[in-house]
Amino acid sequence: MELSEAKRLKEDNIPENIRLKVSSFPSMPQAAVKLRNLFKKDDVPIDEIENILRQDPGFSANILRLANSAHFGLSSKVGSLKQAVMLLGLKRFEQIAISAYMNNTMDKPVEGYDLPPGILWLHSIAVATTAEALAKFFKIDYSYDVFTPALLHDMGKLILGKFVKEESKQIESIVERGESLVRAEHMVLGTDHAEIGALILQNWSFPNDIVDAVRWHHDPEYISTTYKRLKNPSIQSDIVYISNLIFQSIGGSDSVDGKLSMPPSEVLERLRINLDQYKALAEKALIWLHKLSENLSFE
Repeated sequence: MELSEAKRLKEDNIPENIRLKVSSFPSMPQAAVKLRNLFKKDDVPIDEIENILRQDPGFSANILRLANSAHFGLSSKVGSLKQAVMLLGLKRFEQIAISAYMNNTMDKPVEGYDLPPGILWLHSIAVATTAEALAKFFKIDYSYDVFTPALLHDMGKLILGKFVKEESKQIESIVERGESLVRAEHMVLGTDHAEIGALILQNWSFPNDIVDAVRWHHDPEYISTTYKRLKNPSIQSDIVYISNLIFQSIGGSDSVDGKLSMPPSEVLERLRINLDQYKALAEKALIWLHKLSENLSFE
């Protein structure tokens, strides 16, 4: 079961001026859409993957560049899509394909949030890396994809940034009174970047569990309430929430000491980790962030 069972996103709830921006947001390239549909099949011929990607040489080149990058890098460099699929596997290759598209989209400056070129992408890939490590290291059920929602969790900022900039004084005033940024966005704009990001993914026909993890990555209270109602909930939302929380609190720091925000105890209980393990994960995440900063290219 998914968190979306409790509440589905409705565009009618979004202010019209922002809704128009969502509807005009560029769709994924046809090659990426065809790949995602192809990967839903049980048996995926590698030749068919190659045939699809031949239609978009630029997209294909970006996939290979990322496959050979610091995060996705293999023990040896790959020079062909076929070789990449064979060495990485279909699930990993699909994640790289999504990343290849989002890299071009997220490496630009984001107005309203004062994010220079490349910073949104760096934050997104760092959160995705941490989410994946969290699932593996603590032996959390990994039947769901945690990398993809963690990578896409902040994409709503690409649309909402313009509106945040226009209302920056009012939003900043609310934040100074102690409200979170996402709450201030909703109070002023009638929506927030998490909701907008989830709406984009819903429009792109992403699975509900990924949409939900993006929608609620700032809202552990809603996740907790919904967990109590569902018998077999996904923990993707918790993993994305806690991974993002780590980088929100330590981003740009050299140490986690005195800076690391603590998640609600019920989140740690659901993930079956304690505070010491959480701090250890944050310390590793900081190392990954520095390595990614040194090695990831935003060109």
